[in-house]
Amino acid sequence: MIIQTAIPLITEYGSAVTTAKIARAAGIGEGTIFRVFADKDELLQACIAEALSPEHAIRELGAIDVSQPLPDRLAEAAEALQAHMDRLGAIIGSLGHGGGKHPGTVRGAGRDESTTLIRAALAELLEPDKAALRRPPEQIAALFIGLLFTQPRTEDEPDLTSQELAELFLHGALSGGTE
Repeated sequence: MIIQTAIPLITEYGSAVTTAKIARAAGIGEGTIFRVFADKDELLQACIAEALSPEHAIRELGAIDVSQPLPDRLAEAAEALQAHMDRLGAIIGSLGHGGGKHPGTVRGAGRDESTTLIRAALAELLEPDKAALRRPPEQIAALFIGLLFTQPRTEDEPDLTSQELAELFLHGALSGGTE
């Protein structure tokens, strides 16, 4: 509960957030924070670890209805994964920890394990269409994640919507009717 309360405050105030402010928002005494965490730095590290945790993204991917058409499933997956990266970016950015050592997650999973778990959850969404895919679902999942997180951001061109990204991924860059 302390971590869940602290994350939005850290996103808003960065490391300048006080433990008193977090305690007030959580409806607890400040001393309670220090019974759980040795100091503010340990609390901040726990919040980073929680933001890095793949569990929220995996739950969102698991909630996608597999009876939907594949483009719709991939569009929802893109939204869930982008939200995961946005949460992570917001907390890491607010604390100024870009490029630092990965602290793991609350549950002990490191970056590689987190990526593997997310890729497996995405592969499950692809499984109903396995026979129609050119490559195994696990490889398609890895390729889709790669495309999703390496989209070039330019000021003169609008970002692709999740649906456009899914369609481009599934059908390529050629428009219909081209021979």
